[in-house]
Amino acid sequence: MSFQHPAEKGKRRGGGIGRFEKLAELASNFTSSALFSMLCVALVAAFVAVHVAHMPMEWQHLAGDAMGAVALLLLALLKNSERRAEHAIQRKLDAIAAALLEQQEGELGQAHKELEKAIRMEKRQ
Repeated sequence: MSFQHPAEKGKRRGGGIGRFEKLAELASNFTSSALFSMLCVALVAAFVAVHVAHMPMEWQHLAGDAMGAVALLLLALLKNSERRAEHAIQRKLDAIAAALLEQQEGELGQAHKELEKAIRMEKRQ
């Protein structure tokens, strides 16, 4: 188990993204869709219907557990996306600062190349 920043994990494998990162990206895209919103509305409606219909306690627990599981998965996905976005922003800010410093000193070099790589970071992922 590694407690490394999610964006740093890809550096070990040559900069590509791994299976988990691809899965997290697909899940993030799905949870941003209208289909997922409709599924959540249906889940909440089922939860309310089970309670209003005074169905057996097992059904009420099942509906509540399903909502809790979806909420927990969404929380984990949100945190993963947040950390990757935070890392990308920090890399870009560092690259901009280094490029500005190089430009101020009158020389263009490695910092401008790093800035170009940081700007195109989303396209690689």
